[in-house]
Amino acid sequence: QVSVVESGGGLVQPGGSVRLSCAALGSRIAVFDMGWYRRAPGKEREVVATMTPDGVTNYADSVKGRATISRNSVENLGYLEMNNLRPDDTAVYYCNVRLGNYDFWGPGTQVTVSS
Repeated sequence: QVSVVESGGGLVQPGGSVRLSCAALGSRIAVFDMGWYRRAPGKEREVVATMTPDGVTNYADSVKGRATISRNSVENLGYLEMNNLRPDDTAVYYCNVRLGNYDFWGPGTQVTVSS
């Protein structure tokens, strides 16, 4: 069993930055397809960024140029860095790791962009 835990959310001013972390406890995050998703108030969950075990990344159009997904195999952590944050980036951000039929989600971390 793998437990996924996100951290790093909080209140950020417009134009600011945030770095979210994802821990896949009980396994090595490098073996998984990793994804960051978010759910804004009143909206459906949407993908933000994904990374394959080979390091291939994809980004939602809404965050391209402002977001970077990465992982550190030594620390066994995944990351999502976002810059130039806007109020419409306000959401609960979720980390997801997948391998075959295994699909694990964290409880989410709140990011609020407001002055």
